[in-house]
Amino acid sequence: MTAYEKLQRALKRHPRKWLVTGAAGFIGSHLVEALLRLNQRVVGLDNFATGHAANLNNVRVNVTAAQRRAFRFIEGDITNAKDCQRACRGVDLVLHQAALGSVPRSFADPLGTHAPNTTGFLNVLQSARKAKAQRVVYASSSSVYGDVKSSPKVESITGTLLSPYAVSKMVDELYAQVFSSGYGQELVGLRYFNVFGARQDPAGAYAAVIPRWTQELYCGKQTEIYGDGKTSRDFCYVANVVQANLLAATAKAAAGNVYNVAVGTRTTLNELHRQLRKLTGSKAKPVHQEFRAGDVRHSLASIRAATRDLGYAPTHTLEQGLALTVPWFVR
Repeated sequence: MTAYEKLQRALKRHPRKWLVTGAAGFIGSHLVEALLRLNQRVVGLDNFATGHAANLNNVRVNVTAAQRRAFRFIEGDITNAKDCQRACRGVDLVLHQAALGSVPRSFADPLGTHAPNTTGFLNVLQSARKAKAQRVVYASSSSVYGDVKSSPKVESITGTLLSPYAVSKMVDELYAQVFSSGYGQELVGLRYFNVFGARQDPAGAYAAVIPRWTQELYCGKQTEIYGDGKTSRDFCYVANVVQANLLAATAKAAAGNVYNVAVGTRTTLNELHRQLRKLTGSKAKPVHQEFRAGDVRHSLASIRAATRDLGYAPTHTLEQGLALTVPWFVR
């Protein structure tokens, strides 16, 4: 039995109260659903800036009536301290997902990225501390590795940051260190590597590559690759991220640390495009554009620390995740 399977059994026997910020978002809604399926009590907080009510409706369809009653939603903003305080009241554990993602968005509006990603993060930490929550697990990003040349990326080595978004996530990690040492707060950071899956928004200028390409290929539209297509990423299916969050919230050895959340395999954009063409039945070839500012050339994670301390073991490869994700988007 894996560490995650043992945890799932333990949680069903001993329900707790959780807060998920960004609950209507892509990753947040998957966390809400997983917790409700484990018979946990869950509070969700979201302002619908990038999240969607449809994601929460989808969660409600996938759980039982009793599990639905264990969920309370608060429409609020993490940049508002009072909203954070209300959401944290009485919770045991916090999974902090609310943020504004996207490197290009952060260049277009650095202040708009800073407010939720940094000020909002501080509000969540302060509110959780005052509410005496046992632990906060927060979403960081692989962007904090910047231009570091070593591969795979290990948590102890970072380079020069390449975007305002990366700066906001590194500041979060620094604040977490200070709150951990200064207040004794239990905080765990998770550096996500290119998460994908159902409920990810394919629309808009800042859509992630997998949902955007899936939509464009299926609809017969032209797809664009920035650069020569040899840029590579460690794509991580959302079920792996759910597992990492729940393990990080409960593993004793995790407090005060940051961990990579990925699969530990590297795929080029050209390879990804070929896989998506096959799954969508498209014959369209991509158009190559100039490299974008702030884009990291290669990104591959070491997951040794998460495996050692959390018992993290990815359940889905890129291929397995795409086989589940593409049909969802087609539907």
